[in-house]
This record gives sequence, C-alpha cells and structure tokens, in this order.
Amino acid sequence: MEIDLGFAEKSDDGAWLSNRYFPSKLGGQPAWLELEALPPTSQLQCSKCQGPKSFLAQLYAPFDDEFNFHRSIYVFLCRNPDCQEAQSAGNFTVLRSQLPRKNKFFSEEEPSDVGEPLPAVPCPKKLCAACGCHAPHVCSKCKAIHYCSSEHQRAHWPQHKPNCGAPGAANVKPLTQIVFPEFEIVMDSNPVESGEDDKNDEARLAEFQELEASGKTGDLSNVSEAEMDKYFGNSAAADDKTFRQFKKQTAAEPDQIVRYKRGGQPLWITNTAKTVEDQLKKLPNCTTCGGSRQFEFQIMPQALTLLEDENLDWGVLAVYTCAKSCPIDGYVEELLIKQDIVEEEQS
Repeated sequence: MEIDLGFAEKSDDGAWLSNRYFPSKLGGQPAWLELEALPPTSQLQCSKCQGPKSFLAQLYAPFDDEFNFHRSIYVFLCRNPDCQEAQSAGNFTVLRSQLPRKNKFFSEEEPSDVGEPLPAVPCPKKLCAACGCHAPHVCSKCKAIHYCSSEHQRAHWPQHKPNCGAPGAANVKPLTQIVFPEFEIVMDSNPVESGEDDKNDEARLAEFQELEASGKTGDLSNVSEAEMDKYFGNSAAADDKTFRQFKKQTAAEPDQIVRYKRGGQPLWITNTAKTVEDQLKKLPNCTTCGGSRQFEFQIMPQALTLLEDENLDWGVLAVYTCAKSCPIDGYVEELLIKQDIVEEEQS
C-alpha cells in the first residue's frame, strides 16, 4: 500500500503558499479554502484556558469525486503548556473543508507555477492581523486592523501602536508567539510492494533486535543508531518494541514530518495498549453524515524541531476523517488522537 511522506521545505516566497495555490504547509497562517463560512472564533478557542488556538498545519488532499475536487485538512492547537495532557488531544482542533471544481472562489483552471506568484484569492471575511483566522473585532482607534480575540489584539498592540492610524498600518509582521515558522510540506510517494511490507518489517525488526542484543546496533545495514536517535534520544521507551519499530521505519527518511496513508494504519511511536487503545476502540463517527472515520495522515515528532516552541511535545498526531469525505458547507470538525511517550514510573 502506497505511503506518501511529507517533508518541510522553507519557501523563498511565501506567496506560493497562499490559498490560490492550494498548499500543504506547516506553520504560518491558514490558507483558507472555503472563504465565506470560516470557522467561528468559538470553534478555535481552547476549552480549557479559553485562549485562541494557533494554526499548526494544513494538508491538501482531494478525493476522486466531484464535490471533493479541492479538499484541505487543517490542524490547530493551543500552545499554553498548562493545556497539554499526555494521551489527550483536548487542546487540538482538526477541520475539513472541500469545494467542487466549479465554485465561487477559485478558477476551474489549475494555477500556473510559472513566473511570479499571484496574490492570494481575497477573503470576503475580515481576518485577524495576528493569526489569519476570522476576525469579528476591530481596532477601536484606526478601524483598519481586525482581530479574532482580545488576546491577539493585546499581543499585537506593541507592533501596531506606532503605526495605528497611519498609511500602511495593515502591513504587519507575524508574531512568533502566535504564528509558527512557515514551511511548505512537499509530499513524496514511498511505494511499498503489496505482500512484502510485513515480511520486510519483521525481518528488519528481527535484525535490529539481534544486533541490539549483541550491542552492535551500529552495524545495522544502512542505518546507524546515532541516526535513529537523531530525534528521539536515549529514552526509556527504547525497551518498547513499538518504539524500536518506529525508529527503524523512519530511519531511512529521518526528516519526514507527515505520513499520509488514507485508510491505512498510523505508525505508532509506543505501545497503544498503554496509551491510546481506549480511544481507538471508540472512534466517534462523522458528525455530519454519521458514517465511520478512517485514518488519513499523521504528523510526526520531527515537526517539533521546526516549530521553535519548547513547550510543545508529542509522539504521534494521528488524524482520522470521514471515510466518505461527505458533502459539507464550510468547515467540519474531524478527529485527532495524540499519542505520547510516557516514562514508566519507578517502583
């Protein structure tokens, strides 16, 4: 079954990551697909601290049917360290949006990547100067800058204050405490021959375990222990077979930040029985059509090295979406399961 791997690339010109070009990206501001029915501020508000969530990533993933000609999945999270809990995605929100080929926002013709990038397709809704989400509030002084929340307005005020009311006041820079560094997610197919995947995985794991037992893991063909520990370090979870398999599976492409395998299975980083098994047993159905959800993609821990926020941590972020990707208006919530590595308590 084919797996697509996603890698982060710094873009020379962020204009290529606007909504006009249907990007997949990590960080920056969201490139909205449906431009009228934007998610309300309440939908992107943390249920614990009530603060606005930050945009983490979006993936452009169309289906082969008319109403999914354009389709994007968005992931948001609250960055407040007090709102992060092990094995809990309560501080995350996942949204699905889709459009037919013929729609009121975008041309039916594929956008050209020749020459200079064209500007973003304008949104009829006001967007927050700080984060790019729907902005029902406005600066009471200049009436030119809009915000999604009082939190973002206060955070943005030191930058906006010197230019408030002046020409060009709307030309503002993103704030690092709100907006993550922006990268394009470039997808690359990693085909696996049907029927050989499990056999090869088992053989590789057996080889790894044999060398590990003899203290010669550095001799593993084409993969050094140092390379496998590049992101994961010397964790107590090294005794976990699932964790060792995770490291082995990712060692050939250690910079992958996304694994896309719609209808497949996530590559878990540790034993699910001790972490997220209960959540997997009771996956809620799609809130729109009532149909089942399936795994679509996961965000890897390697992405953490790019976000420049030491308060964040996760093992695997597994996104589950409506298997039919049913027709919707605007944006509908999907499901995310967050798996963490938890050190075993010493008795």
